[in-house]
Amino acid sequence: MEVREQWGTRAGFILAAVGSAVGLGNIWRFPYVAYDNGGGAFFIPYLFALLTAGIPLLMMEFTMGHKYRGSAPLTYLRMNKKTEWIGWWQVTIAFVISTYYSVIVAWAMAYAYFAVGLQWGSDPGGFLMGEYLQRVDIVNGAPIGSVGSIVPGVFIPLILVWVISLAILFKGVKKGIEKANRIFIPLLLVMFIIIVIRALTLDGAMIGLEALFKPNWSEIASPGVWVAAYGQIFFSLSIAFAIMITYSSYLPKGADINNNAFIAAFSNSSVELLAGFGVFAALGFMAKQANLPIEEVATAGIGLAFVVFPEILNSFPGFNGFFGLMFFGSLVFAGLSSLISVVETFVAAIQDKFNLSRVKAVMIGGGLSALISILFATQGGLFFLDAVDYFINTFGIALAGLVSVITVSWFLKKLTSFQDHANLTSDLRTGLWWKVCLQIVTPGVLGYMFILNLMDNLKSNYEDYPAAFLLYSGWGVALGVIVIGFIMAALKWRKNEGVDEA
Repeated sequence: MEVREQWGTRAGFILAAVGSAVGLGNIWRFPYVAYDNGGGAFFIPYLFALLTAGIPLLMMEFTMGHKYRGSAPLTYLRMNKKTEWIGWWQVTIAFVISTYYSVIVAWAMAYAYFAVGLQWGSDPGGFLMGEYLQRVDIVNGAPIGSVGSIVPGVFIPLILVWVISLAILFKGVKKGIEKANRIFIPLLLVMFIIIVIRALTLDGAMIGLEALFKPNWSEIASPGVWVAAYGQIFFSLSIAFAIMITYSSYLPKGADINNNAFIAAFSNSSVELLAGFGVFAALGFMAKQANLPIEEVATAGIGLAFVVFPEILNSFPGFNGFFGLMFFGSLVFAGLSSLISVVETFVAAIQDKFNLSRVKAVMIGGGLSALISILFATQGGLFFLDAVDYFINTFGIALAGLVSVITVSWFLKKLTSFQDHANLTSDLRTGLWWKVCLQIVTPGVLGYMFILNLMDNLKSNYEDYPAAFLLYSGWGVALGVIVIGFIMAALKWRKNEGVDEA
């Protein structure tokens, strides 16, 4: 078997794992989820979810990649020949995510430029949808599902995002991904800490922090709050779509798997907590300036980053452009580190399956993703992005996680051998709790989440989008990645040594 690429140092691997986990969702999703689900009381189910699902799953994927020394498809193949399709399913999910995630990074890049001089003007919402994204229904009066023309303001930074990402991937694991994360992650943290410190000194900051951290203990009894906690942990740690299996396959033989999982998970949660301080301190300032209750200004996602924050920056008492540059710059670095990890999953899979060089694999996998991403840089791109993102997360990642954990723990009964493998080189040894979490707690919660989400989406269309549009941009994508998983698994491997049982 040929020598596999390796991380240069343990710190390099951890930075890369943290870089993958710390993405746009940490900054624009976690604070609102916490606020909306009991405030300070939310941290109890959040911590419970981290310890019973997040870290155990992270350990499982780290162990799989480290033990079988391959991309996700090769890892699943070496584990059992009948499960290769799960690896390809996860890789295809990652591929889909890369096509639209790159566009959001391009938005952040454009907004870092717009921040200088506050070019979004006095109506950031109107600027985003009309002037910047040139949304097809606003500009042309066209229905949802219409593509429209390419938007230059999105397309140009998108090219830059792909040039940077692919250039890093061409360089390989040690000289490319590891080196990039050694730059991106410290820069991201410095920039965001500057934002947080400034936000905490704003007039009204305590209003926001009180809204976020004041515990609403009655919410603890609500099943929805616990589902939200598990959902946040699951989606923020980059588990179940091939990344952590791929990254851990580059670890040296004697790597401390269990400690690495704890360090990566708690580092990710620390950034989420930091984001909570910064975001809600700024929202408290905005609420006081507008003389509005915090619930009327608190939001999440694209609206928070590209509408609410520009509104806050418009009211900033001095150095608006600088702090805008820091905020959107931190989004760019968070997005790039995550995008690189997502693309690496299918680059590694193509390399393993078809016995290609890294350069060819990056050109084929990354090039195809870049080409498809142009769809989301059109006037109708936002609607496609919204639908694809929702369905690939809800019925892609979550379902793939459920299937993988049930397959590993129940059908293949691999947990004991995985535990022995991880404990052999780890200072921190896992016991019965790890097996119980993966056999009972995690499948139970993921299964419950899946059924709830399925029932909700069968009752009513997501965002009231037309059924025909959701059929191909939502349901079609979620089912399509499974079909592609089986097709890719059916193709022959180009090298025999790649499929030997480890």
